Amino acid sequence: MRIRTVQLRRYRIHPEMFDDFVEWMRDDLLPMRAEFGFHIEFAYADPEHSLFTWAVSVPGDRAGFLQFEEHYNASPERSAVFEGQPQRIAEKWITFVDPVA
Repeated sequence: MRIRTVQLRRYRIHPEMFDDFVEWMRDDLLPMRAEFGFHIEFAYADPEHSLFTWAVSVPGDRAGFLQFEEHYNASPERSAVFEGQPQRIAEKWITFVDPVA
C-alpha cells in the first residue's frame, strides 16, 4: 500500500474579500503548490458561508510532507505570490487527515 499524507486546510474568509481570495487561490497559489510537487486533492469555495476548503498531499509520511512544506515555505516563488496580498483569512484550521474509505 502506497503511503500518502494529506493536509486539510479550511479558511473562513472576510466576506468582502471572498471572490478575490478564490480568484487568487485558483490562479496563483494552487498552481504554484502543484509546481512544488504537492497534489491538490480538491478545492471548494462556499460563498454563502465565506469558507474555502482544500486538501493538499504528497507521497510519503508526515515527516516527508513537512520537508516538502519547509522547502515550499522558504521559496522565493512563494514569497512572490504572497507579496502585496491583503490578509483575507479571518480564521483557519489546518490538520492532517486519514482516509476512512
